[in-house]
Amino acid sequence: KNSKKSSLETASSYPVQLRIEDDHVVVDNGLVKVTFSSPGGMITGIEYNGIDNILEETNKESNRGYWDVVWTELGHPQDTYDKLEGTRFKIIMEDEDQVEISFTKHWYPSRNGTGIPLNVDKRFVVLRGYTGFYAYGIFERLAGWRGIKIYQGRIAFKLRQDSFRYMAVSDERQRIMPTAQDRERGEPLQYPEAVLLTNPSNAFLKGEVDDKYQYSSENKDNCVHGWICSKPSVGFWMITPSTEFRTAGPVKQDLTSHAGPVTLSMFFSTHYAGEQLGLEFSDGEPWKKVFGPVFVYLNSVSKDEDPLTLWADAKEQMSIETESWPYDFPLSEDYLFNDQRGMVSGRLLVRDRYINQELITANSAYVGLAPPGDVGSWQTENKGYQFWTQADVQGYFRIKGVLPGNYSLYAWVPGIIGDYKYNVYIEVTPGKATRLGVLEYSPPRNGPTLWEIGIPDRSAAEFYIPDPNPTLMNQLYVKPNTEKFRQYGLWDRYTDLYPDNDLIYTLGLSNYQTDWFFAHVNRLVGNRTYIPTTWQILFDLKDIDQTGDYTLQLALASATTAELQVRINDPNAERPHFTTGLIGKDNAIARHGIHGLNWLYSVYISGSHLQTGTNTIFLTQPRGGSPFKGIMYDYIRLEQPPQTN
Repeated sequence: KNSKKSSLETASSYPVQLRIEDDHVVVDNGLVKVTFSSPGGMITGIEYNGIDNILEETNKESNRGYWDVVWTELGHPQDTYDKLEGTRFKIIMEDEDQVEISFTKHWYPSRNGTGIPLNVDKRFVVLRGYTGFYAYGIFERLAGWRGIKIYQGRIAFKLRQDSFRYMAVSDERQRIMPTAQDRERGEPLQYPEAVLLTNPSNAFLKGEVDDKYQYSSENKDNCVHGWICSKPSVGFWMITPSTEFRTAGPVKQDLTSHAGPVTLSMFFSTHYAGEQLGLEFSDGEPWKKVFGPVFVYLNSVSKDEDPLTLWADAKEQMSIETESWPYDFPLSEDYLFNDQRGMVSGRLLVRDRYINQELITANSAYVGLAPPGDVGSWQTENKGYQFWTQADVQGYFRIKGVLPGNYSLYAWVPGIIGDYKYNVYIEVTPGKATRLGVLEYSPPRNGPTLWEIGIPDRSAAEFYIPDPNPTLMNQLYVKPNTEKFRQYGLWDRYTDLYPDNDLIYTLGLSNYQTDWFFAHVNRLVGNRTYIPTTWQILFDLKDIDQTGDYTLQLALASATTAELQVRINDPNAERPHFTTGLIGKDNAIARHGIHGLNWLYSVYISGSHLQTGTNTIFLTQPRGGSPFKGIMYDYIRLEQPPQTN
């Protein structure tokens, strides 16, 4: 494995040692010593660089480092939380260079199986010369077991509260964090995760909002995050070298690290998508999946050096881990090495004659293999593996390290609406490269563009994002070029901007970056009462094709228990010209996401509904009652009827 060699030659020459105690197992490679409960398989201690335990020792042993799931029986909506405590410990490998251990939990239907109908094998690997350890798990259901739904699966670490105060999620998103006690003393806001810090131990944080959802990341960016302790200068990092075992594709968002201090490795959840992202297994349905390995990485610098260099080092280690994927050391037969995997390559081009008579290169397209499904089904797929890459400027792509199996190939292109799916299933076989040649995507398009609002990029980030309420700020997102949409309470800023009348957008005068609010939300009218809103798009038409069909392309970036009704020139029409019906449960407004799932509607408008001069499209979200019901737009385009020439 090509990884960074330890500068401490003595330590890297130290053999990995395994010590078995009455109810604990200790693995020590001279750099890091990890203690597990046995046979439970909880991580109870991590000793590193003079800190006897990185984890919070005042917590119970089962509440320091652990796997967990949230699940429910089908037809029984009561959620159950399970820390997947093992019942059997086994040594998989033990030599001077590598120790791999296993903690398993089995379900037995013959014993009136209580608990989750799932076999779990939690694996941990310590390698010689590495400051950290690897964790992976194999989840399995056998045929005949009763149906369940699993909403969340993850690994969680709770670090020493007196030591780890500085958190880093990305280059721009890092800061001194409040403590758990600061949150307890604070004032809960519109939901319990969001707290106003009224009396923090660090006075600098007073008056700020803390909310774990402000630190979410998309799968594709959620590669390394963690914490820094300044005395001594030590970093604790969660490194995820591949997204293949995560669900719902590259832009699915999830939690990272947050105040506690807590660091998570989220494998799957319903966050930013809704309960359809829960893994639902029918009665009798078998399933098996490997989650991980992820790498828990520890690093340190001398007291004379800047502790923030630990973040740069963690990023470098993340790059090394990513380049080493798939790993060559995990010993579960369910984890496949590189020579047991395949590769798929090709080139994607776009055909849209109203933009260009020639084929357009799919510059920077996201191209992925996921289990067979409908167009766009990858964004809710959650039981299999997904393999994604980004095409180059010419549209060429190569997807490496693909597990054998049957896939559909999916793609979308920034700046182009819609989703592509290759119309042939792709069978990936070990050691074989599949070359697909040139693929053509014809995006939804019926006629030339009359006007457009926004950029088709599956996000509302290009629209107007207001400054937060000055009394509800997170200082991290005040600086220019930061993700301002992550501020708390922006849903109520719509009411501040539009206290009496709703948003009106005039083509030719308005600018979507300053005049189109990023979320179509309800208006606050006092006493925490929220009422529906109707936005207007005004545009002029000269020559109308009375017999042709115009097309309104409506791409939505998010929806939460919402409905979008479209009316043409008559706001009081009893029946809307078009409605989406009730859609969405991604909760991206409340969770400061700038998108959830993507929706695309092509709405046909007969020329007879339009008039010479000014026309108005009325967009109504009729479901009030909550600040969090609403939609985000990705992109809107009005097309003329098809042109025959």
